[in-house]
Amino acid sequence: MPVPSAVGDPDSAIPLSALLIDTEPRPEPASGARRGSEYAVLMRQIRHAGLLNRRLRSYGVRAGITVAAFLGGWVAFALIGDSWWQLGTAVFLALVFAQFAFLGHDAGHQQIFGTRRVNYLAGLLFGNLGIGLSIGWWTSNHNRHHANPNTEGADPDVMGILAHSSGRAATGRGFRAFIFRYQAWLFFPMLLLEGGSLHWSSVRAVWRRSIPNWGWEGALLALHAVAYLSVVFLVLSPGKALVFIAVQQGLFGLYMGCTFAPNHKGMEVFDEPGAVDFLRRQVLTSRNVRGSWFTDVALGGLNYQIEHHLFPSMPRPNLRLARPMVIAFCAEHEIPYCETGLLESYAQALRHLHEAGSPLRQPA
Repeated sequence: MPVPSAVGDPDSAIPLSALLIDTEPRPEPASGARRGSEYAVLMRQIRHAGLLNRRLRSYGVRAGITVAAFLGGWVAFALIGDSWWQLGTAVFLALVFAQFAFLGHDAGHQQIFGTRRVNYLAGLLFGNLGIGLSIGWWTSNHNRHHANPNTEGADPDVMGILAHSSGRAATGRGFRAFIFRYQAWLFFPMLLLEGGSLHWSSVRAVWRRSIPNWGWEGALLALHAVAYLSVVFLVLSPGKALVFIAVQQGLFGLYMGCTFAPNHKGMEVFDEPGAVDFLRRQVLTSRNVRGSWFTDVALGGLNYQIEHHLFPSMPRPNLRLARPMVIAFCAEHEIPYCETGLLESYAQALRHLHEAGSPLRQPA
């Protein structure tokens, strides 16, 4: 979900006034990219091809199918009743929750509509109300990632529970050192906790009032939680309800983590912001995943990670159209463009995490 200006000021918040002003979509500002730079040349090609134009019909169909699946899943839940067959419903709803998250992600990036206000409202519906994740918290966090991907000390995604470099792994102490040491083995099991982590981060952001419109966001998060828990505990016995929640939320987190894992893990890691220009910073730290239309749907368009990082507000259906243009441009300027299959992307990510934790596995 969760970015009005993905390469803008990473610490800036979205004031309410900005959400109430209709503005035309603009190309993303390139941090450090001067007029006439390589990125500016590529941007002109992309704009000339019309790939930054909105794709409302495509998103309408996508959202309609996703909402229908969401409602259908809960109707099936009510019809099946107090049964262990509900574990199948839990799996289905975990997949649908992830598709809601993808739509919230696109809304946060201004990929769907032409105004910030409407995109923000869509993010509230898909994120806060639909799956219980704060669009405001996600936007703030994700802005910092896009501004400095794979940059230690600046990208929150590489400063979390995992170590993406041997230098950071060596700083681990106690339980964190244990995680760093075996992080490649623990990676997928830990993703089962990702859903809970996302919910907790959302609630904490509202509680600390660290996001704009925290009152509205908190109210929608509370409404989601009350509706979700009420339905589950009214239909299922307490034991089955707890198992249902654990499976549904656990698989939701696992699915989300599996869509994020191929994107940057195992790619170049920078020690500080500004080490290279904007174009190379985005390309060298990102990895694409090749595949069919099914891969596009399953990964929510994040399989075109390079194009997404270069043009964060580009509508999801246009990313695949931009790919050959970016490949040709990178080849012309001798910039490595990384693209692999899905399984190979996981293998590269795990090898990198295992290597990063190696200092902690050496004999004292």
